[in-house]
Amino acid sequence: MHSFDYLNRHLVWVEDRIGYRFSDRRLLRLAFVHRSFVNEHRGLVSGHNERLEFLGDAVLDLIVSEFLYDYLPDRSEGDLSYLRSVLVDSSSCVLYVKKIELHPFLLVGKGEGQNLGRGREMILANLFEAIIGALYVDGGLVASKSFFLQHFTSHLTSVIDRPQRNWKTDLQQWCQMKYGVLPTYSVFKEEGPDHRKTFYVQVGLKERVLGHGTGSSKKEGEQLAAKGALEWLELGEHGKGKNHMGM
Repeated sequence: MHSFDYLNRHLVWVEDRIGYRFSDRRLLRLAFVHRSFVNEHRGLVSGHNERLEFLGDAVLDLIVSEFLYDYLPDRSEGDLSYLRSVLVDSSSCVLYVKKIELHPFLLVGKGEGQNLGRGREMILANLFEAIIGALYVDGGLVASKSFFLQHFTSHLTSVIDRPQRNWKTDLQQWCQMKYGVLPTYSVFKEEGPDHRKTFYVQVGLKERVLGHGTGSSKKEGEQLAAKGALEWLELGEHGKGKNHMGM
């Protein structure tokens, strides 16, 4: 991780990576400031990126929704919603920000800087959304949309054109075929502010827990819980060991 001074001295380089010149570079700088950094450097910075992240989250949803609407004129609303959830989830946002090599400029406190797990991934995802938010405030939808599509259209189309497995649907079909009942999902824990929550989801069948998933939305958490459950069930079915349904 670089320092606040290093970020200030390289804002033009950051703009080159983004492909946009900010009228107000304070917005760009703010996008890289995590709350934990402010807590440790109160005399150095006075704000953090959560408001930009909140805005960028909504703008990214709009950009991807419009892209899918135009690119897939014959697909149903359900298909479009699922693809959007894949393209804007936290793992995708981490991929985006790493692709343009801006993640090393993120300013975090010492404690967060040592976090290498799920929390770290969420902070990087939030950074990307904050960059989108900063672009929107400075240059409107045109600027934020131009940036995103210029850098990531090829990724969008590769994901869209690749067959996607809907883990929830597949698990539902598996449970109906084997047991004649549907799996149930429940959120057993939530963390974070209202605009950026992390949802911990479990999926069960006949009072047995099949899998867990963690996501930035309930839908993402449910998909990941279904994925884990189905992989475990299929593992037992293929004779590599018993799963937790005794299969």
